[in-house]
Parts: sequence; C-alpha cells; structure tokens
Amino acid sequence: MKVFTDNVSMVVALAVALILGPRAVEASPAPIKNIVLVHGAWVDGSGWKPVYDILTNEGFNVTMVQEPETSFAADVAATKRVLDLQDGPTILVGHSYGGSIITEAGVHPNVAGLVYVAAHAPDVGEDEAALGKKTPSVLAKTKGAIEKTPDELTYLNPVEFPKLFAPDLPRERADFSARAQVLAAASVFSTPLTAAAWKTKPSWGIVAGHDQIINPDLERWYYKRAKSHTTEIGPASHSVYESHPQEVAAVIADAARHAY
Repeated sequence: MKVFTDNVSMVVALAVALILGPRAVEASPAPIKNIVLVHGAWVDGSGWKPVYDILTNEGFNVTMVQEPETSFAADVAATKRVLDLQDGPTILVGHSYGGSIITEAGVHPNVAGLVYVAAHAPDVGEDEAALGKKTPSVLAKTKGAIEKTPDELTYLNPVEFPKLFAPDLPRERADFSARAQVLAAASVFSTPLTAAAWKTKPSWGIVAGHDQIINPDLERWYYKRAKSHTTEIGPASHSVYESHPQEVAAVIADAARHAY
C-alpha cells in the first residue's frame, strides 16, 4: 500500500511541476542583456569604463554612445543610431545632460527601461537650463566657471573642473578629464524636449548627494515626478559613475532584471 501511495504522490508532484514550471519561468524572466550608456556634457564615453568593466564581467552587452554635443538633435540621433544596432530589449542609461538625451531617445522601441545617473529628466516642452535656474547648483553660483568660445561652444574652466565636476576622483584623473573636455554647444541645454520616455517606460534614478553640477534636490524632484526607483549615493560627486562604479552598475543591473 505504501509503494502505491508513494507512486501516486510522485505522479501528482510531477503533474504540478509540469503545470507550474512554465509559469515560474514567466514570472522570473532572464535579465535584459543589452545596455547603452550615454555620457553627459563636456566629457565623453571613456568615463563609463569602470561601469562598463563591471557590467561586461557580469555578462551584459554594453555599448557607449559618443554623441557629438553639437546640437541636441544630433545627440539624440547618435543615441538612436546605437539603439538601432541592438538586437533586442535594451536598458538606456544617461548621465547629467545625457538624461535629457535618453528622455527624448528613450521612446525608441528597443528601450525597455531608463536609468538616470545624476541626470536631468525634463518633460515635453521643458529644457534643463530653465529647470536648473529654478533649483540652482553650486556650478550655477560659481562666477566664470562656464566658459564660452566665440562660436557658442561651452566648457568648464579647467581650473574649476576638478573642484566642481570630479572632487572625489584622483586629482590626476580629474585634471586629465578637465583637459580632455568635449565642448558642448550652448543650445543643447536650452532645447525643449518633444518626448518624455519616462512617462511610459520604467525608470531608475541615482542621486549624487554631493553633486555640484546639478543640484541634488533637482535630481530628487525629477525622479519623484517620473516615479523612478531611486538610489542616493550620499558622498558622491557629479562623477559618481567613475567614483562609485559598483553602486552605479548595481542599479543598472537591477533595471535589467526588472524592466518588463
């Protein structure tokens, strides 16, 4: 009798497993593998190297956008061009001004989720320059920190750059970044957005607690409005993606696991 009972139990257990197995798989899909990283103004994609190394070691397919910073439209187009090359769902990540870019470019069908890293996240019709004036940063209050060429390209004064942009990086690295700046057209900061991907796609936000380029309170406001899953890295500067790559990579990986 016991053998018969055991056999019945095994059959029932097998039947339950066959029924629930597919449902369990559906409930816990594999992480999204494609990640696209968009840099902010005055820097380039090389700053993502620490985050790139961590994510690629975890098995993600990571690509950096090298937007030209010559116009907002050109930067969005550069991002969409890279998104076109992805073979499926993608997590789109933006730092600083890159947040405005991913907000506009994130309507791309390959984008499954957005990650804002010490970034702007305007709405349709808004621009980051106007929003920044309402919640000014240390940079905005530092006279002469932003320089401009005769043809309306902007850059941070190389003397001020390490103190404002990257005070928590090794001085040698901060000085190199200051001298390797990509000049950004002044117009990129004041171009109103025509799309806001955070309205229809899940988002994650990282607040850099000691950010002097964007006021941390503005970052908090952006992410609260977008209903983003928010992480605050208290001691981090605007260069949080370089100074705290483990924490930043962890948020991006979390987005890849849950952006469905």
